[in-house]
Amino acid sequence: MSVDDVYSLPQLPYSYEALEPHIDKQTMEIHHKKHHQAYVTNLNKALETIDTSLISDSKTLENIFAKMSKFPESIRNNGGGHYNHSLFWTLMKPNGGGNPKGKLADAITNTFGSFEEFKKQFSDASMKRFGSGWAWLVVQDGKLVIGSTANQDNPLMRLRGKGLKGKPVLALDVWEHAYYLKNQNRRADYVASFWNVVNWDAAEKLFNS
Repeated sequence: MSVDDVYSLPQLPYSYEALEPHIDKQTMEIHHKKHHQAYVTNLNKALETIDTSLISDSKTLENIFAKMSKFPESIRNNGGGHYNHSLFWTLMKPNGGGNPKGKLADAITNTFGSFEEFKKQFSDASMKRFGSGWAWLVVQDGKLVIGSTANQDNPLMRLRGKGLKGKPVLALDVWEHAYYLKNQNRRADYVASFWNVVNWDAAEKLFNS
């Protein structure tokens, strides 16, 4: 979708209750229809306020992220929120979880020693992200790297200074709105639940592409 179009809320690839009992229907519905919709609405408003020459050669959010330091905070926050959530929904599915397969599974084992060690490190990154943000598995310089970003930043954003960079393969939203209705302040319970709904087929496609 180009920024010449109005961004819109993508439909979930499953029903709101489909991830139960791991992620509850009410959380999914509010997260998608309220929180994600707000990012879409505010992104469209933000794009109306900028110099169109800034986006003349940046037709996708990915291209905008590549020049993120040139854009205002409103596009960083809301563009990130829209992109991150759109990706996140596809990385979960009913009856998901289990172990990855194929080239991604091999890369995880080669990089982290075992799938269990990968899960531990990814869960640690999710837990150690202070405040709101995201945990990521990315391909960085041809290697798998685990890290996290604050707020709605993502590894595709080219920002001044250091930060996680790379191509996303797996993402986990660790904002409280992603889990508070079911888990209250127990982020660890939410992270543990995530492993039961991971869509490894989608992650594999991202890795192979």
